[in-house]
Amino acid sequence: MTNRSALDFVRPHLLALAPYEAVDPQDVLAAKAGMPEAQTAKLNANENPYGPSPRVAAMMSGLDHLHIYPDPGQVIMRTALAKHLGVDKSQLVVGNGSDEIIDLLFRCTLGPGEAVINCEPTFGMYEFTAQVCAGRTITVERDDAFAIDVDAVLRVIDEHTKIVAIASPNNPSGNSTPVADIEHLLQADVIVMVDEAYVEFGGASVVSWVERYPNLVVLRTFSKWGGLAGLRVGYGIMDTDLADLLLRAKPPYNVNQVSEAAMLVSLADADTLNKRAMIIVRERDRMMTSLEEMPGVTPLPSDANFLLCRMPDGRGKAVYESIARQGVFVRYYSRAELADYLRISVGTPEQTTQLINAIGQALAE
Repeated sequence: MTNRSALDFVRPHLLALAPYEAVDPQDVLAAKAGMPEAQTAKLNANENPYGPSPRVAAMMSGLDHLHIYPDPGQVIMRTALAKHLGVDKSQLVVGNGSDEIIDLLFRCTLGPGEAVINCEPTFGMYEFTAQVCAGRTITVERDDAFAIDVDAVLRVIDEHTKIVAIASPNNPSGNSTPVADIEHLLQADVIVMVDEAYVEFGGASVVSWVERYPNLVVLRTFSKWGGLAGLRVGYGIMDTDLADLLLRAKPPYNVNQVSEAAMLVSLADADTLNKRAMIIVRERDRMMTSLEEMPGVTPLPSDANFLLCRMPDGRGKAVYESIARQGVFVRYYSRAELADYLRISVGTPEQTTQLINAIGQALAE
């Protein structure tokens, strides 16, 4: 028996790993606010307030093969997605959320010390996953409008750079990267990973470019548009050879049967989900107008299902804490450049009213 600690066997770079900064569950936040969960508004995780297609619940009651492993080759899922997107199924890999596709891509491409270029502020999973894979993150700051400095990104690419990560629309700022900028980056000798998690709410997709650019990887998810955040279904569209490698490298049964069935039903009911997305877009615009009318409050234009909103100078955290006490939960970031910003998911009209009233009360304190 060894006398060493279990952590002595762990890869050294993981010993100081900080966990991904996720949000607390709604019941925990409601308990902190001292009110019933039903009276709160959870607007902190960019979830779809209308939930999945109504067909999903009906589908679940009819599942009768849950004792059988799902298809490791994902043939039915990839065939349905290929038809939905107008691509070949050989270009697709489905994951336990798009987070798993990020993980697979990074594990299959990043060697120790090799780099991912991250355009901050952006989705935290890119840096987190690079750390887990013993890679490095090279940060290129976005400008004051949260746009990517393409020339700055190109300047830091070297022989150790493997991936440039771009969220478009970006999380947390909501702005899209112009497709001309993405095409410029695709001329570099790196993988360009474009995360289109929010593209159904605005912005232009580059999925159709995958055939043209073998170094392009596009990510999508059913968490936002499909309302399946709790079932974890995401996918990547990429060069056929790379997709084949990721399919071989993934766990064999990484998408369970319930999630697979929910994804297929969602694709079959895409019209309903598209209509709901448009309802969310209209509510986003209404919320932006209401926030613009509040003194000292500046919401940023967004192509996503959320708004990044600047509070009066020095009051971001205070407003966040005040509205949380009132049962309205939004996202606050500790990063210095976001200290006065709140990221607010688009909810129902009733939740928007609750939000505006809460912020109004917070600003009056």
